[in-house]
Amino acid sequence: MQELHLIQGEHKHLVIEHVADDSAQWHIVQEAGSVLTIHLFCLDSDAAMTGSVVLDIEQTGEHAETYIYGLGILTGKQQIEVRTHVRHSVPNGKSNQLLKFAVKDEAKGSFVGELVVDPHAQHAEAMQTNRNVLLSPKATMHTQPQLEIYADDVKCSHGASTGQIDESALFYMQQRGIGVVEARQLLLTAFFHDVLTTLGEPIVEERIQRRIAQQLA
Repeated sequence: MQELHLIQGEHKHLVIEHVADDSAQWHIVQEAGSVLTIHLFCLDSDAAMTGSVVLDIEQTGEHAETYIYGLGILTGKQQIEVRTHVRHSVPNGKSNQLLKFAVKDEAKGSFVGELVVDPHAQHAEAMQTNRNVLLSPKATMHTQPQLEIYADDVKCSHGASTGQIDESALFYMQQRGIGVVEARQLLLTAFFHDVLTTLGEPIVEERIQRRIAQQLA
């Protein structure tokens, strides 16, 4: 397990682009006023890959901020698990988790998100969102958001959904001369848009968009 400790006021941006066959595990502690941003991209072309990512994060200082953004396209017989655990231990912390996955072929995905707000963590603001699209009949996605809130003056929310691509939108685009592969790519790029825009770096965003297009070709 990799350890990371953000001191008071420190800003840190982690980009995790590859999920290896062995698990990637991070334990991160945040002191007061620190800001942690994590971008996770599961876009590996190895159709038989199996891997997992575990992010264990604890805010130990007031006014810490945690942002976890992720997207993935799982193909072939890939099996990928993403597990997050964010604990608000002190008042006035913020966290936001937004993860989206598209699953095709016979791939299997799993997201387990744990969000804990301790009794002393008043005025915490925490959000957790997981959205998934299944692109073939044998694709599967397991999603399990979990909230444990022990403080009474907080703003917390979570949501999860798994569905299919919008066939009416796909049909509409085909009726206007857009091929089915290109139409599917456009719809899924739009699906991932709110994650991509959090990068704030156009060059990196373009590179990730190219990898998305390659995975969907």
